[in-house]
Amino acid sequence: MSTTESLPVHHKSCDHLFAIAEEAASAGRWVECRDAFRRFRQEIDAHFATEEQVLFPAFEAASGSSMGPTQMMRLEHAQMNSLMSILDHAVTACDPEGFAGAAETLLILMQQHNMKEENILYPMCDRTLAGSDLALDQELATRAAAPCRT
Repeated sequence: MSTTESLPVHHKSCDHLFAIAEEAASAGRWVECRDAFRRFRQEIDAHFATEEQVLFPAFEAASGSSMGPTQMMRLEHAQMNSLMSILDHAVTACDPEGFAGAAETLLILMQQHNMKEENILYPMCDRTLAGSDLALDQELATRAAAPCRT
């Protein structure tokens, strides 16, 4: 098992919850949208925390640099958090146009972000952290494996 193996699986779970929220919003089912978006937000917040509190610090310590891809990923996390705040307001206001606009932007950003992590950062982390403390692997897997209930 690679250090980051569980993280792309968690990306897919988060994407699924987001798709449920988008579908509910476009159909005007705001209670369903609110519930799905709340679950999505919990999962993506947990995902960001896993990366920012566990993976990134371990990678930075092993590589000796905090100015590379982890810095960019943190900036993108902040951008996504800003968009999710806009979506929170759109859900509360039952605003289909506001939700659709912010959701489209967030979806594009998440797709690009996930591709960078899965194709560049995670392989770098796996190479850099190979042979490191197995407790890191277990902690990442445990944090990312929290089931997404739909």
